[in-house]
Parts: sequence; structure tokens; C-alpha cells
Amino acid sequence: MPNFKELVVVLGISTIAFMWLKPIALRFTAEADFLRRRNLWLLLTFIGFLSPNIWLYALLAGPLMLWGGRKDSNPIALYLILLQVIPPVAIPIPFTVPGISTLFDFGNYRLLAICILVPTIGRIRKDTAAGEMRALRSTDLWLLGFGLLQTLLYIRPDMANAYLLHDSPTNMLRRLVLFLLDIYALYYAVSRSCTSKAKIVDAMAAFCVVSCVMSLEAVFESLRHWLLYQGLALRLSPGDLGMLLGYLMRNGVLRAQGAAGHPLALGYLFAVAFGFWLYLRPQIESRFQRVSVTVVLWAGLIAAYSRGPWIGAIAIYFVIVALDPRAFGRLARVAAVMILPAIVIALTPLGHRIAAVLPFMGGSVDSGDLDYRQRLASTSWDLIMNHPYFGDQDFMAKMHELRQGQGIIDIVNTYAGTALEYGLVGLSLFVGFMLVTMIKGYRFMRQIRQRDSDLARLGSCMLACIAGTLLMLYNASFAFGYEKMFYVLAGLTAAYVRSGMAQSETTPAKEAKLRGFNGDAPQPV
Repeated sequence: MPNFKELVVVLGISTIAFMWLKPIALRFTAEADFLRRRNLWLLLTFIGFLSPNIWLYALLAGPLMLWGGRKDSNPIALYLILLQVIPPVAIPIPFTVPGISTLFDFGNYRLLAICILVPTIGRIRKDTAAGEMRALRSTDLWLLGFGLLQTLLYIRPDMANAYLLHDSPTNMLRRLVLFLLDIYALYYAVSRSCTSKAKIVDAMAAFCVVSCVMSLEAVFESLRHWLLYQGLALRLSPGDLGMLLGYLMRNGVLRAQGAAGHPLALGYLFAVAFGFWLYLRPQIESRFQRVSVTVVLWAGLIAAYSRGPWIGAIAIYFVIVALDPRAFGRLARVAAVMILPAIVIALTPLGHRIAAVLPFMGGSVDSGDLDYRQRLASTSWDLIMNHPYFGDQDFMAKMHELRQGQGIIDIVNTYAGTALEYGLVGLSLFVGFMLVTMIKGYRFMRQIRQRDSDLARLGSCMLACIAGTLLMLYNASFAFGYEKMFYVLAGLTAAYVRSGMAQSETTPAKEAKLRGFNGDAPQPV
């Protein structure tokens, strides 16, 4: 049955939020693009809440995504707007070929990849002027190497009869196709489609806009103790156990989830959006707008009630400050400014709730989570040392003592999970891909700093968001928004280096035109 009450609340909150955010967005985005993205978000939300299953949603949403991707001057910004328009539920596609019961799982992420990313890649491949962009770079090779390893190694699922399941050429082909669709297509499209600074900034602004909408929804969920998207998730994917966890509490407070699928994933999205906003914020003239967006994003972070994203957001801020040539003086001023608000918050009930979940402040709430993580680290290390190079594809069967009351083994550490599945070789490819991206971004940022301080500041924002993500992955599974934004950040940084190098070689007049910041109105992209 459709969730009409939740739909009314979501549309009401989002409509007001988009009205408030429109003048901010138009500083970086063409008005036609903003209106189209906003209308598509509202329409797909309406379709999602009224659809009885994921198939009807895909049937109606797919053509709209295709149309929006063709009309939008920056399809990556549209992709980011629609990334969490509905929860990340997925159901298997049935297949009647003998020996194959299902083709693969299908949900909004893959619908977006098929309808927006793949057509975008097709247009790039057909563009005769984009020959240099189509060439493979070192980061592509690192990522493709990781994909090849995923294709060759079969990880048995966490099932009672998993030992009876064997790999086959069909399974290998399926893993290869899904890697190309889910991961490489995302990185390739972002890194090649964002061909100018204006497009990168437009994508960042789009993500900040939709994050503010989700943040207001998260605050509503926490205050009213009401998950707005839970009924929708259960209706679209009734067999998805990951979405059946229901209401997650911490210290007597509901942890907001929104459409992100989990409070950790929601908090991570807000932390990255906060990092983006730190670059966009100085370009907003209105003091009220600058302060209000910051407050809303942090209100969403608090509503998600997840320690990792809190620490990640703070780390992103300090990395941005530290990358400034005048870092020491700024750090001192920031510390002085933060002391008074921190003292005030500490004296309020909110401060006590925050301190209660932070072990280094004496908090003991959910201390069982910390014990579980320590046991997981110890067991994982032993298994990794037994199979150091290419992992242990049966590791789930050997970790049964870590099974929780929910019936799952929660690998709440992306690095441990990657090493368990693909060994230190796989972990090196996974981390090396991002480290090479960071090194290239850092070198270009240092190179361009004297000629274009704003372009250098954009690079510091990218590097800080990646550093914060690498920190947060230490205490999070690689799923939902974590996975998608990991590759989006890598793609944006690669695009920053490529487009920035081209931009730095232009004349000052051409450079100003590429940026799209001549006057108060944004230039068409």
C-alpha cells in the first residue's frame, strides 16, 4: 500500500528546501538545469512512493532519466541529484536459462548507471574532439586491475550451503559486467564528462543541494521518531534483509536514515557535502545563506548520530585548512573560534548525548560496537596472515563466532573486508588507485597555487574529501553511498587535474570564460 503520509511530508519538506536553495544553486548552475533536476527529483520521488514494486518504478523512471541525461548540460550533476532519490534497495532479475536462476540484482543505482552514465560514456566515445580524454591513464589501470581481481576471484556468499556453490565462466562474466557497470562506468563518466572547472563546481553544488534536502528530512525523522522511507524500501524490495533492520536507536534517540539505507551512509554523504560546501561557501554573498547551509548540513550529521561521519567531517575541515599556505595562523584562529561553541554545546543536553557516544570523551553508549570491532580486527588479521596475497574466499565460514543477533557478520572495516576477500594484492590496488589520484591532485594543486588560488582551493577541497573518506572507511562497510561517492571523488579529482591543466594554459580571458563566474549570473556550460 502506498505511503501517502510519508509522501506528503517528503514532498512538503523538499519543496520548501528547493525554494530556499534555488538562489544558492543558481550561483553555480544554469537555471534551466536546476529546474529540470529539481522537477525530476520531485517526480521520481512521487513515482517511487506510489509504485507497488521496483519494476514499475524502473519502467516509469528510466525514460525520465534518459531524457534528463540528454537534456542536462552536466549529466554527472543530475546523477548526484538522483543518487538517493529512493533507498538503495535491489531485487534479483529472474532468468530462465538452465543453470542460471537470476541474472543480477537491480535497483536505483544500476538504473542510474544504465540511463545516465552509459549514455554519457557513449557521447564521449563518439566525440571526435575527445580523443585525449578517452586514453587510459595510470588511475584507470589501477582500477581495472582491481576489477580484474574481482572477476577472477569467487567470494562465496554468507550462506549455510555456500560450500556447495562453485564458480563458473558465467559467474565470472557476470562479475566483470557488473564491475564495469557499477564502478568503472561511474569513474570513467565522472573523470571524462566534467571537462571544465564550471562543471566540477556545478556537480559539487548539485550534491550540496540534495544533501541539504536530505538533511532536513533527517532532522524530521530524528525529532518525530519516524523513518520516512522505511515503508517505501520494504514495498519496493520486500526480500532485502538489509532494509529490514528497521529503527536503529542510540542512547534513546532514533538514528535518521533518510533514503541512504543506513545512518552511517547518510552521515557520510553529509560529511562529503560539508567538504564541498567549504569550497562553495565563500562565493555566496549572503551571510544568512552561508550560515544556514552549514547549520543544516551539521544538523543532518547530528541526526544520523554516527561517530565516524562526525570525525570525518571535522577531519575534512582541518585538512582543507592545513593545505592552505597560511595554515598555522588559520588553525590557531579556527581553534579559538571553536572553543566557545564547543563549551556551550557541552553544557547542553545535546552535548551530553554527543559525549556519550565518543569513547575518548568517556562515553560508554554502544560500547559493545567497539568490542565487536576489536574482535573483528583480531580475527581478520589472523585470516589475512594465513592467506596474505589473494585472500581467503571462504573467510565467512571461518568467522561464524562473529555472527550478530541479526544473523550477519558485519565487516565494519572496508580495508579489512578488502584484504579478506582479495588479499594484500587487492588491498594495494584498491588503496593505490585512490593514493595515485591524490598524489596527482596534490601536485597540480601545488603547481597552480601561485597562478590561480581559487583553482588550488578547489583541489584542496577534493583532497580533503578523499582523506576524510579514507578515514571513514576504516569504520564502515563499503556499500551504499560510501561506494558511489568514493569513485565520484576519484573521478572529480582526475577531472580537476585534466581540466585544470588545460585551463591553466589558456589566456586569462578564456580562463574566465571556462570558469563561468563572469558577473553574478552563471555562464551556460
